[in-house]
Amino acid sequence: MSQVFESLPGAEVSVSDIKHSLNKLWEDATKTGSAAPAPNTVRAMQMNFVLHFGFATDPDDALAQFETIKKFARRYPCRVVVLCPLKEDDGVEEMRAKVYGECFLGKSKSDTRCVEFVMLSYPLKLRRFLESQVSVCLSTDLPLYYWAHRFSDSNRLADYQFMLQHAKRVIFDTAIVPADAMSYPWPKPEAIRDLVHARLLPVRQSLGQFLSGFEPAKLVEGLQQVRLYHKAKYGPEARVLLAWLRERLERCGLEGEFDGVITPSEAVGIDDFAVEFRYTGGERCFKWRADIAKNHAEFAADMGGGRVDLTTAMHLLEPSAAMAEAVFF
Repeated sequence: MSQVFESLPGAEVSVSDIKHSLNKLWEDATKTGSAAPAPNTVRAMQMNFVLHFGFATDPDDALAQFETIKKFARRYPCRVVVLCPLKEDDGVEEMRAKVYGECFLGKSKSDTRCVEFVMLSYPLKLRRFLESQVSVCLSTDLPLYYWAHRFSDSNRLADYQFMLQHAKRVIFDTAIVPADAMSYPWPKPEAIRDLVHARLLPVRQSLGQFLSGFEPAKLVEGLQQVRLYHKAKYGPEARVLLAWLRERLERCGLEGEFDGVITPSEAVGIDDFAVEFRYTGGERCFKWRADIAKNHAEFAADMGGGRVDLTTAMHLLEPSAAMAEAVFF
């Protein structure tokens, strides 16, 4: 993980001098003519964001997530604290810090949006001092959001009670974290948000809008099975999508056991996803297929009033948009 810290941009500073170093960062930017807040003005931050890298994070992955937060900050200015824990056998005795900042000019010179980064590298033996140091780095009176990326042990993450209890949202991606992440007894389960669910927003909207054209009772009457086919790389999305379909169908009046089947498939005719509702008698049907790479989806349904076909665009949310979905909804 020291490689992760080294790979991130920014100027290394003394841990005790972080706030002064951030102010000096903007002073230096102003002198060089770079985009920066006006002198002696308060930077318009909307939130605090803690990005916590797990041990499975490599330097390239860390840089990709760093860029995701920067893009997110173009719309939602924030102070970001990046945590880079070290394994105990790394032999490091001290906490290290970096600072980095960028401002993005909007429609006028007064429309300046900034993101400030503080990177902290720490050995686990200094873990007990981390919360106090993070508190010093955060902007006061702003909400806190916590993104745990690629952690490998829910029990170990649960030790970070300050973030878990104070964060308005706790965000992780169930495609790359332990299987028990969504069922683990976190202190504020209502704050948990899954990036898999977030990036499926266009899929959920498209399916919901099409199915809303039919009477809810018709959708669930005689429904025997829901089958969801998917390409192997979309296994986590398939799991989340089937759970969402179950919830929607229950709101339509579905009772009893839900027979939902997830099937990885490379069959011809099955693109990235395909969904099929199977009914008793075979008179009614619903089928949907989507090719994410081609931004294409097809619907076909007959609920007793004649066949309906529709072709539409389909995509998943890109990372910074998925982050916004997870943070605000």
